[in-house]
Amino acid sequence: MAIVQAIDLEKRYQMGSEWVVALSEVNVSVEKGEYVAIMGPSGSGKSTFLNLLGCLDKPTKGQYILGEDDVSTLSDNDLSEIRCKRIGFIFQSFNLISELSVIENIEVPMFYDGTHEKESEERAAELARRVGLGHRLNHHPNELSGGERQRVAIARALANDPLLILADEPTGNLDSRSGSEILAILDSLHQEEKTIIIVTHDENVAKRTESIIRFSDGKVVADGTRSSKVN
Repeated sequence: MAIVQAIDLEKRYQMGSEWVVALSEVNVSVEKGEYVAIMGPSGSGKSTFLNLLGCLDKPTKGQYILGEDDVSTLSDNDLSEIRCKRIGFIFQSFNLISELSVIENIEVPMFYDGTHEKESEERAAELARRVGLGHRLNHHPNELSGGERQRVAIARALANDPLLILADEPTGNLDSRSGSEILAILDSLHQEEKTIIIVTHDENVAKRTESIIRFSDGKVVADGTRSSKVN
């Protein structure tokens, strides 16, 4: 079953009197449980593509089907609900709320989803333990290392049991040891058949995935196991 289907996706931005094409004729399919890397040089379109997959933006043309739903023409409110309930985000810069504790940061998606407070707290504590932070529940982000902050971000991404996990350079701000620990957690999620799409510039990170989608000049130039070429 395909979790992600991008069909002839195009994204254009108007800059002054001119239109800039960020993505053109992108066709990508990601199956349930697949672990996929997105690679490409700066300006290749990979970040634009990730924003579309995360329902942070809408395509100019084409379709984006998430699960069984065409989300490419939904309203901003509907996209916001999709982001909350069906997509888990892991960012390079962690994007934690400094005023909140570890457990409160993990609870944020469940708060917006209307989960009962007791259930939310219990699940957040369980997820914190799962990423090795059961002893840090009441600490704040500024009391954690970079690797620990990213563990909180992963737990938060899992809070609403998302259909799709999107990771944008999740090891980019970490030392090699912390980065390896984060990648090991992502490996374990893959083994649990979570669907994961990771943007990375690191070939060693990409090698851990099942397939690599390479972008250049707004188009997919390779899509398949490791590096098979698109005709």
